[in-house]
Amino acid sequence: MSFELQLFGATGEVTGSLYVVRTGSHTVLLECGLIQGGADNEMRNRDPFPVSVEDIDAVILSHAHIDHSGRVPLLVKRGYNGPIYVQNATKALCEIMLPDSGYLNEKDAEWENRKRRRKGQALIQPLYTLEDAERSLELFRSAAYGDELPVVPGLTLRFFDAGHILGAAVVELTYTDEDESRTLVFSGDLGYRDAPVMDPPAVLPSADVVLMESTYGDRLHRPFDETMDELTGVFETARAAQGNVLIPAFTVGRTQDLLYLMAENYDRWRLDKWQIYLDSPMAIEATAVYSRYRHLYGAKLFGPDSNLPELPNFHQTKTTEESMGINEIERGAIVIAGSGMCSGGRILHHLKNNVWRPECHLVIVGFQAYGTLGRRLVDGAETIKLYGDEYRVRIQLHTIGGLSAHGDQADLVAWYEAFQNRPPVYLVHGEPETQRVLARKMRKDLDAPVFIAERGQTIQIERRRSGS
Repeated sequence: MSFELQLFGATGEVTGSLYVVRTGSHTVLLECGLIQGGADNEMRNRDPFPVSVEDIDAVILSHAHIDHSGRVPLLVKRGYNGPIYVQNATKALCEIMLPDSGYLNEKDAEWENRKRRRKGQALIQPLYTLEDAERSLELFRSAAYGDELPVVPGLTLRFFDAGHILGAAVVELTYTDEDESRTLVFSGDLGYRDAPVMDPPAVLPSADVVLMESTYGDRLHRPFDETMDELTGVFETARAAQGNVLIPAFTVGRTQDLLYLMAENYDRWRLDKWQIYLDSPMAIEATAVYSRYRHLYGAKLFGPDSNLPELPNFHQTKTTEESMGINEIERGAIVIAGSGMCSGGRILHHLKNNVWRPECHLVIVGFQAYGTLGRRLVDGAETIKLYGDEYRVRIQLHTIGGLSAHGDQADLVAWYEAFQNRPPVYLVHGEPETQRVLARKMRKDLDAPVFIAERGQTIQIERRRSGS
């Protein structure tokens, strides 16, 4: 029987991960992510899935980030009712993130329909609703790292720690047909070796085919101590300027890293001079999940008897009124808010009140996809539009590359190098030039059979592990 992989989402781009695994008469969806990065890209989420929903027997998600999980409620809305396999902590995070995504889809549709009514245009439906998201969660089946799960006849699944965010997994799929077994390993998103909170990614000794992310395959993150020095300088400069500091941060992963680092560097960064606000209901809930699953990572994000970071001047602002209150503060506030790419969420309100103020600082701590407001700011936009009004960009911008939750080129090469039999590796989840640079590096240093994934490409998974 055939065992094959077909590549669709996150080929030649970073968001919208989606791949199809086929074993004889069975079809499994590996990832079901939302496409992000501007209105044109996001409209692609409404396209039909690349395989008939009725033919899908199971879904596997590597982790909770929306670009890997965010189309699951749409899949369910269109008729899917089979199992969705995830790591235990990923299930807990998806229980927060997917309903929030459904709610935002409803609000976005309401906003768009207000404009369409005024113009006499046809109204649109939300991509999916909060109810769709909640219904999809009923299908989730979770497991611990290392557990062996039967997915469809002959196909078994194991999750290993990917070190990216809480619950993130390297996915190992082994298909056994009569006396022969073949293994596909998907990296998911791999963590950075110096990650503040998460443990390093697990390495596997052998595979027949490897599917690997390549987000930062063309660069090396700066040494972590230099990143800490850079952040020290940012807080010193911001304190002298007597403005506010805005940090757009991903709800899961980056936010918890920042809180941990702030506690660790409280005296060095003189954070007693600031009030620190976590202005995101979803990030507050996600941080509580990190507390529940603290056994999955080694760093001490929380005190021994506490579910909160060890920061005496830390505030969690859940309500809209509390968030609006921050906008009355002219100086001395550090505001961590979503979204991480400035493509929505409360960070937009804080930008509206601070982006035109040269005494304020904007600290970018994560990848900014093409088409997002965050990318335009990083690329030097002189003006931006927020809620229909145009604002001059005078805020001081800092890009802190060393806080990425993704491994850099050295991490990616080292993770693949652990495969003793040098299996063919296909690069996904990266921009084209980045992938070309990584492919050249892996061919030169490891003599690796490395290929850049193409949309629609089908890969036959054949046994190649005799050297393992």
